[in-house]
Amino acid sequence: MPLTESAHVDTYTRDHLPPADQWPTLEFTLPELQYPQKLNAAAALIDEPTARYGAERPALRTPDGEVWTYGQLLERSNQVARVLTEDHGIVPGNRVLLRGPNNPWIVAAWLGVLKAGAVAVTTMPLLRSPEVASLIRLTRPTVAITDHRFAEEMNTAANESGLPVITYGAASDDDLMAACAAKPGTFENVETAADDVALLGPTSGTTGTPKVTMHFHRDILANADTFARHLLEPTPDDVFAGSPPLAFTFGLGGLVVFPLYFGASALLTERAAPVELAERAAEAGATVLFTAPTAYRAILKAGRADLLARLRLGVSAGEHLSQQTWEAVEEASGLRLIDGIGATEMLHVFISAAGDDIHPGAVGVPVPGYRATILDADGNEAPDGEAGRLGVIGPTGCRYLDDPRQANYVCNGWNVTGDTFLRDADGYFIYQARSDNMIVSSGYNIGAPEVEAAIDQHEDVLENAVVARPDEERGSVVCAFIVLREGVTGDAAKRKEIQDFVKATIAPYKYPRDVRFVDELPRNPSGKLQHFRLREKLQADPTELAGASRA
Repeated sequence: MPLTESAHVDTYTRDHLPPADQWPTLEFTLPELQYPQKLNAAAALIDEPTARYGAERPALRTPDGEVWTYGQLLERSNQVARVLTEDHGIVPGNRVLLRGPNNPWIVAAWLGVLKAGAVAVTTMPLLRSPEVASLIRLTRPTVAITDHRFAEEMNTAANESGLPVITYGAASDDDLMAACAAKPGTFENVETAADDVALLGPTSGTTGTPKVTMHFHRDILANADTFARHLLEPTPDDVFAGSPPLAFTFGLGGLVVFPLYFGASALLTERAAPVELAERAAEAGATVLFTAPTAYRAILKAGRADLLARLRLGVSAGEHLSQQTWEAVEEASGLRLIDGIGATEMLHVFISAAGDDIHPGAVGVPVPGYRATILDADGNEAPDGEAGRLGVIGPTGCRYLDDPRQANYVCNGWNVTGDTFLRDADGYFIYQARSDNMIVSSGYNIGAPEVEAAIDQHEDVLENAVVARPDEERGSVVCAFIVLREGVTGDAAKRKEIQDFVKATIAPYKYPRDVRFVDELPRNPSGKLQHFRLREKLQADPTELAGASRA
C-alpha cells in the first residue's frame, strides 16, 4: 500500500526504507488492525490508558517496591518530550538512541521520544562501545539518553560522531531527571502518521552482524492487537514480569506494550538469575511471566516449581522450547507454557497456542492476523509433513535500514525467518532447527534442538548447545558444548555417561560424538544462544576433540 503523508521533518528513516519491490506482503485482516492514518503509538500506550483506567492505577513496579502510576508515567514521559524538543531541538523524525537496563525511566524516555515524533533507537545494555558506535553510524541519532551507569562507555561510543549524551539517574543539574523536574507535565503529542517509523530495533545478532529493523507506529500496536489480545487476553489486574531486556522486542512487547495497552502493570527487573527473577515476580504478585526455556529449566532444577504454579500464564520464546521441558514444567507446576516463535523483523510472536489449543511438541498455529506456510528450496509452498523454511505474512513485516539482506528475508511476499519447520495435518507448526543449524552427518539430517533437548534431560546438565563439527569421514558430526551443574566433574567418564544417555533417549545416530565441557555458553545481550560463536570456535581448531569419544 502507498505510504501516507509523513509528519517527519527529518526524513532520514522514510528516505532509507527498503525499495517497495522488496517489501513483504502486509495484511490487516482483523477489525482491530484498521488503524487511523494519523497515529502516535505513545498516545495509545499511556495517554489513552490513563484516561480509561485512571491515573492512580499502578503501571510500572520495581523489585525494591517502587511503583509508578499511570499518571506519573504520563507526566514523566511528557516531561521527557519537552526536554528533547525544548532543550535539545529534537524535531519529528530525528533519531534518539536509548541505552539502559529495564527500569521505569527508560520506559518514560521511550514514550517521550515517540510523543515528540522522534524515532527510538533501542540498544542492548550489554553491548560494548564499539558495537554501540557501529549502531550510531547506521542510525545517525541526534542525541542519546543513557542510564548514568553506562555514561562512560556511552561517551566513548559517541565520541567519534560527537553525539550529545543525556544521562538519567545521576545527581547532577544536567541530568534528565533534574531537567524533567523543571518542566510542566503536559505535552501535545506530535500527530505522526501510522506509517511513520517509530522504532529502529537492531537484531540480536545470533548469526553475526546485526541488522537494523524499521517499525511503524501501527506496528507497535499490531502485536498487542494480535498475540496479546487473542492469546494472552490481558486484564488490568495482570502483573507482567520477565527477563528479556526492553531493547529486545520480546521484552518491549511483554513488559511495556502489552501491559500498558491493556491497563495492566509490569515488574521491571534490571538483571536477575532465573530463580531470583521468579522469586521477585512472586513477591510482586506477577500473573504473566516472559522468559526463555533455559530459565524455566533452571527454576525446575532448583526445585522451585512452586514459583511457577502461582502464575496465570508463562510465555516461552527466544529459543526453542522442547516438548520435554514443556511437559516437565506442567508436571511440576501445572503451568502450561505458551510457546511462541517471533522475530525482531516482525516485532513479536506470530505463531503460538494457548490453553486447550496447545499441542505439546508443536509451537502452535498462526496468531490471529497472521498466516504462515512452509517454503521449499525454490520458494514454493511445501505440503504438510515436509520440512522447509518458515514463511509468514501479517500486519507487520521486515524492513531493514539500508541492508542488502532485505532481499534474503523476503521471498515472494513472505517473511522468511531462517527457521526450519514442518506443518502437521492439524495445521500446527513444529520446529526443526534454525536453517543454519541442521546437521547432516553420514547422510542423516539431525536437528540440533532435538539433541539439545535430549542432553538437557540428564540430571547433571545445566545447559548445552549443539552444532556441527566438520569431519572428513562423515561430512560433519554432532558436537555438544555442555555446562554441568555445580560440583559435577566433566571427565571422560561423565562424557561417556552423557553420550550413552542420549543414545538411550533418541535415535542413537543422533548422539554427540564430540562432547566438550565448558563453564558457560556464548549468548547475545538478549540471552539467545550464539551457536555461530561455537561454530567459529570449531573452525579455528576443528581437530581439537577435548577428549571426546570417537565411538
